[in-house]
Amino acid sequence: MSSAFAYQKGGDLEAGTSGAAGARVLYPGQQESPELRWALIRKIYVILSLQLLLTAAVAAVVVKVRAIPHFFTTTNAGLGLYIFLIILPFIVLCPLYYYHQKHPVNLILLGLFTVAISFAVGMTCAFTSGKVILESAILTTVVVVSLTAYTFWAVRRGKDFSFLGPFLFASLIVLIVFALIQILFPLGKFSQMIYGGLASLIFCGYIVYDTDNIIKRYTYDQYVWAAVSLYLDVINLFLSLMTLFRAAD
Repeated sequence: MSSAFAYQKGGDLEAGTSGAAGARVLYPGQQESPELRWALIRKIYVILSLQLLLTAAVAAVVVKVRAIPHFFTTTNAGLGLYIFLIILPFIVLCPLYYYHQKHPVNLILLGLFTVAISFAVGMTCAFTSGKVILESAILTTVVVVSLTAYTFWAVRRGKDFSFLGPFLFASLIVLIVFALIQILFPLGKFSQMIYGGLASLIFCGYIVYDTDNIIKRYTYDQYVWAAVSLYLDVINLFLSLMTLFRAAD
């Protein structure tokens, strides 16, 4: 997940994107140009929207074309390719972090990363009922929009959410250990519901934390890494809710 980045001027922010909304100061004591910061925020959310649209499209293809999940789950070649595609996002993250300020390499790696994540989401959805997918998608949309609006509102009134970083990181470590225990020693549907609920709360916190970083701390040439951070928050929230609803279904 993302970390807080100190503010600095410069970067490759595209010109000509500021508008009337850019005149609004984002938080008390803001020293940088509000127009430039608003332009950066719009750029990040455009990239995030494109990532989510791509994810929805790829996942829909995987779910609708039943031959795809059948191939990956019933053949040795498919299973090997599936394992590779699951590991691929973690492999791509390393060069993506290193080159996240290098255009256009950052966008190429971002596209590869998004497609790999989209495939994993699609495979998960392929073995989940349509009702659970729809419930998870609707609730994820409502939560993300609500938390984003709240964070912008709170930050404008002087709230700072940087203190959440250490707590969220520690919670994420506990969640990973919990998931490993679940894999090695399955504890049943009740524990899956607990896992899904805890994960949902943690990634809700990350949405607030990363949105706060976008408003205050990311520099103008870190737009790709900011989009990656929010994208992972949204996708993990969706998968966590799906785990919760699937166990309760």
